[in-house]
Amino acid sequence: MNPGLFSFDQLEFRYDPFPIGLARPLMDAGLYREFVTAFPPAELFGDLSVVGYKYSLSEKSNRRAYHQLVHSRPVWKELHQWVKSDAFLKEVLQALEERHLELGYKVLSPGRRIVRRLGKLAKGHLRSTRGRLGARFEYSMLPVDGGHVLPHTDSPGKIITIIVSILEDGEWDPAFGGGTDLNRPRDPRLGFNRLNRQGRFEDMEVIDTFDFQPNQAVLFVRTFNSWHSVRPMQGKGSPAMRRSLTINIEERH
Repeated sequence: MNPGLFSFDQLEFRYDPFPIGLARPLMDAGLYREFVTAFPPAELFGDLSVVGYKYSLSEKSNRRAYHQLVHSRPVWKELHQWVKSDAFLKEVLQALEERHLELGYKVLSPGRRIVRRLGKLAKGHLRSTRGRLGARFEYSMLPVDGGHVLPHTDSPGKIITIIVSILEDGEWDPAFGGGTDLNRPRDPRLGFNRLNRQGRFEDMEVIDTFDFQPNQAVLFVRTFNSWHSVRPMQGKGSPAMRRSLTINIEERH
């Protein structure tokens, strides 16, 4: 595994009402097969999420099991190292800039970080500044029998979200639903959502849907109106799960 783990060559955006795009295929077919095979079993996941009917395994949810998994399976250990690297951040920011999305963040080398820090100390005003980014990923599962994610815009600290589908070819029944919906509030007064309050499905107009398909990533830039959701799925009585990796690029302080 190397800095070219994901390919954004096929990444295409729509820009209204906020930047959201699709990259497919995202990675080499053999590597994708490793991701599918190594996806963690249901018993490792924590409680249902507060943003909907979904299970999460991450640095913040059932973190002990998460770290044990990441460090015991080579495919996840290498993914973890790559997502935490400067190379990953640079690759994502470059893909955005090539598509007219310049976010104003620069990834500094370790040496330049030290020089910048010492310079601020000398001036007596060391503090957090725009441009310090970090990334993390979580495993997510939504039951196809009613699983959903409520409309929301993501927390203020998030900058970019990447949702990677994890499923076998031919496994998914499109009748389940499970796509990522791009929403617009029916009431314009609800459009501004800087603080990420949760919305209701009935208050939202679905203006586009990115279907849940293998070996793809839905990537979007978090904004004041980046309303998105997964509507309740329709696989009544089915034990199937909508599996994904969610990678969050965040501003760190």
